[in-house]
Amino acid sequence: MIFPCFKLPYFEVKNEWELTSIIEEMHEQMSGYKRMRREHQATLLKLEEKCKVEMETHKSALDKEYDNLLHNFTRELERLGAKHQQDLERRSKQTTTAEKKLHKEITLKQEGDRKLFDSTRKKEYKANKERWKRELSMDESTPKRQRDLTLQSQKDNLKQHEAQEEQRMIQAQKQYIDLEMRKFKRRRMILLHDLEDQLLRDELSKKQQQLEQAHGMLLKHHEKTQELEYRQQKSVHQLREEQINKQHDTELHNQKDYMERITKELLRKHALELRQQPKSLKQKELQIRKQFRETCKTQTKQYKRYKAQVLQTTPKEQQKEVIKQLKEEKHRKLTLLGEQYEQSIADMFQSQSYKLDESQVIECQRTNEQLEYELDMLTAYQNKNKKQAQEQRDRERRELENRVSVRRGLLENKMDAELQQFNLERAERLRMKHEKHSKELEAFDNESIALGFSTISLTEVSRETYPDEEGSLSGSMISLAHSNSSTSFPAGSL
Repeated sequence: MIFPCFKLPYFEVKNEWELTSIIEEMHEQMSGYKRMRREHQATLLKLEEKCKVEMETHKSALDKEYDNLLHNFTRELERLGAKHQQDLERRSKQTTTAEKKLHKEITLKQEGDRKLFDSTRKKEYKANKERWKRELSMDESTPKRQRDLTLQSQKDNLKQHEAQEEQRMIQAQKQYIDLEMRKFKRRRMILLHDLEDQLLRDELSKKQQQLEQAHGMLLKHHEKTQELEYRQQKSVHQLREEQINKQHDTELHNQKDYMERITKELLRKHALELRQQPKSLKQKELQIRKQFRETCKTQTKQYKRYKAQVLQTTPKEQQKEVIKQLKEEKHRKLTLLGEQYEQSIADMFQSQSYKLDESQVIECQRTNEQLEYELDMLTAYQNKNKKQAQEQRDRERRELENRVSVRRGLLENKMDAELQQFNLERAERLRMKHEKHSKELEAFDNESIALGFSTISLTEVSRETYPDEEGSLSGSMISLAHSNSSTSFPAGSL
């Protein structure tokens, strides 16, 4: 920045003290400009350092907040994983307990069926035995030994048939309990798969929620950082503009003081010239009047000689009249000569005053023109400086907007990439979980087929009441109508 320097006056400075004073004032003014520049630079550096510290503190706080958020996410996932593990363990215990309880209740029911079967079998055996005895006792033609053999044969046949029926019932009960337990296990495996799917979906949903929350915090941090950057840039620009305005005001104030001082000095110089003018004019006036007196003396001498000549040739009776005429002529000529000299003095005064006024006006005009030119140059330079400063501020604002826009674009690209990666991982985990469940169910069905169970029978609706995931077997009842064992033998079936 080039400051307008203090210039010497455009008129001659005859006083050495005045010149020294002007030079000292110039030095003081330039020192003031340099001091103001240093103060402005120090204030600007202080503000920039303050903004830098504020930005570092801001970024540190945002990083700490984001790290705390990620730490909380990790703890939440750990708690969720522990809860899911507890749910799986609780489900495993419930399945084991429910399996044992179902097996026990079916076993107890089948034991009741077998007891009922034994009781019914004994009653029917006794009834058939009595009936056979009556029928054989009515046949008196048959020998008693043969009747006894026939009765014993019928008893043996009945016992053999009852033993077969009992064996068939035991076998049916065993097949039934094995099938029901297999169905139960398959059902429980499917429910466990459903639970694992639900827990996996809960975990993925939690991770997606955390990812969205993290992205929301990143966007919020971006907006806060953007707001701080804009605010800091605005404060720096405002300080620069205030400093430029202060500097320009100082320059204009000094320039106007300089113009006012030059004008006063010029007026003082002209006033001094005007005060010195009467002294020189008085000397010239005295010279003219001295010349006038000498001329009057010469005219008087010439008048006396001319009078003597005229009186010599003039009669006495006419001399008095001639003397009077000569005196009048002398007085007229001297008066005319005096008027001429007075006019010469007046012309001299007027000429000198005109020349002085004209030179002073020209000097004032040139000085004013030069001062106006310098003021115009200073104003033009300041306007150019303001324009350049405004262009620089606009350029810095555009650069900041571009940096913010690029940073926002990079952040959005990063978030999109993370979301896309999460979707791929979620789809892969769901696929792997589904594939694992399918393989486990397929292995279970293959094992069931190897054990003699058909897939259709395993998928049929069970005739038992299975507990739900959180249910109990206290209400399960084994219905006799649904039992595969037969305990009824109608009369005459043998």
